[in-house]
Amino acid sequence: MSSSPHIAVVDDHKDIRELLVRYLGSHGYRVSEADSAAAFRYLLERSSPDLVVLDIMMPGEDGLSLCRDLRANTQLPVIFLTAVSEDTDRIIGLEMGADDYLTKPFNPRELLARIKAVLRRSNSLPPQRDAPRSGNLRIGDKILDMERREITGPDEVAVPLSTAEFRLLAVFLDHPGIILNRDQLLDLTTGRAADVWDRSIDNQVSRLRRKIEPDPKNPTLIQTHWGGGYSFTGKVEKA
Repeated sequence: MSSSPHIAVVDDHKDIRELLVRYLGSHGYRVSEADSAAAFRYLLERSSPDLVVLDIMMPGEDGLSLCRDLRANTQLPVIFLTAVSEDTDRIIGLEMGADDYLTKPFNPRELLARIKAVLRRSNSLPPQRDAPRSGNLRIGDKILDMERREITGPDEVAVPLSTAEFRLLAVFLDHPGIILNRDQLLDLTTGRAADVWDRSIDNQVSRLRRKIEPDPKNPTLIQTHWGGGYSFTGKVEKA
């Protein structure tokens, strides 16, 4: 069996599928194509692609719905293809956990570069552990409501978590005790690599600490590893 990466292209436009089958194939990738979400699900039952290039707007089930299902059940990397007018859908897709996106019309060479980058990042990420994804969780002296995305302290005041804060906390819960550097945290939360000067993760960690730590100035749940990143060391249990 070939060891070359297997890319699935899901798009209802035949010309785009044929273009990518030829182009990616000429660069050493194995490529499967599907013209709908249903066709891709059938393909997924019979093969194991390494990455999916997914159109958002398709007849029947759209790409957003399919991405939501993939994120709930797999760790398959997703690159969205979007139209210029689909800015809101693009943002929603990234919030769902898509790894990257490209706007139509696109240059196949740019898509190839993004595929290489996403595969490189996904292959370097630490393994995800099974973690509770529903109900209420006790973290230190606080209760996290996974559905409402709120955290309640001993004072019984519920504090909402922003989308970015909740996504970051979910990543920590999925990788307990593992030191994650800024690049990995950005990959796992937003699907992009970090710029050398990018401090957005540090800011997010600081905001999250203010909401979940008993004493944010002396954190005990999210530990800082100088030159290495952060790790989550708190005890988590069903509330």
